[in-house]
Amino acid sequence: MTRPLVLVANARLPGLRAQSIQVTQAAAAFQRAGAQTTLLHAERRDTPQATTETILEAQGVQPTPGLEIRSIHCSDWIDRMPRALQYIPARLQELSFARSAARRILTRYPEAQVLSRELETARHLVREGHVRTSLELHRVPGGATRRRWLLEAAAGCRRVIAISGGVRDDLLELGVEEAKVTVEHDAYDPALFEELPSKADARAELQIDPGRQVVVYTGGLLAWKGVDVLIEAARKLPEPLFLIAGGMPEDVERVRALAAGLQNVRIDGFQPPARVPLYLACADVASMPNRSRPAISSRYTSPLKAFEYMAAGLPIVASDLPSLREALAGRAGVVYASPDDPESLGLALSEALEGRLASSPALEATWARRAERLLEAMRTPLDS
Repeated sequence: MTRPLVLVANARLPGLRAQSIQVTQAAAAFQRAGAQTTLLHAERRDTPQATTETILEAQGVQPTPGLEIRSIHCSDWIDRMPRALQYIPARLQELSFARSAARRILTRYPEAQVLSRELETARHLVREGHVRTSLELHRVPGGATRRRWLLEAAAGCRRVIAISGGVRDDLLELGVEEAKVTVEHDAYDPALFEELPSKADARAELQIDPGRQVVVYTGGLLAWKGVDVLIEAARKLPEPLFLIAGGMPEDVERVRALAAGLQNVRIDGFQPPARVPLYLACADVASMPNRSRPAISSRYTSPLKAFEYMAAGLPIVASDLPSLREALAGRAGVVYASPDDPESLGLALSEALEGRLASSPALEATWARRAERLLEAMRTPLDS
């Protein structure tokens, strides 16, 4: 019998960032795989509390009977401070959430398996003798204190889940026991791609010229995502339409300012996850123009969009970075461009648009298969 499972993530739910989608998709997949699952997330001051069903719908996740999503109180006064002064309140929010989540687990779920995306939660549980704790890492911290905490937590964790090979490599270099480290990339939900509209129907709904070539980008607009490079490439390629969907409001405003005056760039802002396949269905080529720095871009990221692009069968133009080559490994229909280089990106996009390449769906990279593998890893002793 599979033990109950508690997931811990300092995520805003419902939220606009990829983390919010990732943790809800993962939680739902664990529940469907047979583990009674509870997702603990942060109770944020400016986000009204919502039911499990409402959160799943907002994040584009299929209804999942039995799944519980619970908010955890934390110190939260980040948004009351100017952005330049938010570091300290952000750290206090992280720490207060992590400790509150650990206390909740120890009092209400002491026998459960735990998979925490929060280093401090895992460390606290390990220090209290919780022997069924695993830690999922999407980056390796740079500061000496948090690296020391990471080693302390990893020593007592059952498994350390690395989101990419780059995270794994840095964990091993830091001194984490190799036998404990498992690499599991992000994934996609095939249910969202079962009934994709035709290209003509998708373009009609989005009011796009049916005869025009379309380059699509979906996802966050943080600087390291490289959308500014994509916009500069659009200046050199006036014929295709560059369709950009996603981003927090402040990032959308910044990117729109960068694209001011470009008639071939359309920025639609954040779209509900269930609507993203519509944008992919209308496109000829998808782009991942990541910057070469920081390390989260070049070495650590496992982009949700990579798997969604593949699921939609789109040719992909991606920055030539270890993180993206790993996520797209073995796939046809991928053209790589030099990162940070609009001219190289433009040439690669032209090649993809002219070549009519096609990529096969990422059939194995589903949330369901990921959940099955992780449940097996978390219940298998290291010496087996």
